[in-house]
Amino acid sequence: MAFQSLVEIVVRARREGYAIGYFESWNLEALQGVVDAAEQMRSPTILGFNGEFLSGRERAASERLELYAALGRAACASATVPCGLIFNECADDQWIERAGSAGFNLVMPANPKLPFAEYVAWVRLVVRRAHAIGVGVEAEVGELPSGTSGLSDHAGTKTDPERAEGFVEATGVDLLAVSVGNVHVLIEGEQGLDLDRLEAIGRRVAVPLVLHGGSGIVASDLQAAIRMGVAKVNYGTYLKQRYLAAVRGALGAGETNPHELLGMGGRRDVMVAGRVAVRDAVLERIGLLGCCGKA
Repeated sequence: MAFQSLVEIVVRARREGYAIGYFESWNLEALQGVVDAAEQMRSPTILGFNGEFLSGRERAASERLELYAALGRAACASATVPCGLIFNECADDQWIERAGSAGFNLVMPANPKLPFAEYVAWVRLVVRRAHAIGVGVEAEVGELPSGTSGLSDHAGTKTDPERAEGFVEATGVDLLAVSVGNVHVLIEGEQGLDLDRLEAIGRRVAVPLVLHGGSGIVASDLQAAIRMGVAKVNYGTYLKQRYLAAVRGALGAGETNPHELLGMGGRRDVMVAGRVAVRDAVLERIGLLGCCGKA
């Protein structure tokens, strides 16, 4: 299927009362697992990679952004359902500009360390550049807490509805991510959302809303959030947890032939185990979004 405008996919979802899942990938097997699930459920979907991770200076080897873009675009083109490609959450302006030029059709500038006025100015610049080449922009007002310790490590900063409205008007962003009780990288458990705050944001903000930290959101609150204007939900943590468990299981099965473990594609292949684990993990959550059968 032809590469689809991610903004158009998400705008349609908000208009029709459902949400699209962004199921974050990190390699070919993860991408294929997401597409497998989306095709099985006849659902539009969002593919992509984490810009903060890929651009990180602490990486042992520098990454070739253009390779990731080409891989993601090929996955979208091969799919039989509508797909778009996001370069998610990056604080490096040069990487964001490269991502748009390389073929991602949605980028997300994110830097909670910037003073708010500087962030507004930066996002406005990113929007102007991105829109000139047909690329959409997602940005965030507020800051999610992090749950890497297994619990919420700090309170974060919840999104102020009035500030969110002014930010969208000042920058021209296409999608707005909000902080309403959702948590980044919640390793264990689930948390509810501040639905009153979310409803107030939805009344003021015309663009589709986004929830990051989908892995840890209570299902009933998630579905209520979709009714309030959330049209994109991000998942990453639980996908990697399932992938790692499957790969460890395959490696622990006692097979010694390296070809059986890598590349032959049989039941013992760790690449297949990872792909299937991602597929099954996506299938567990995608039904909550209301997007199945919308392709």
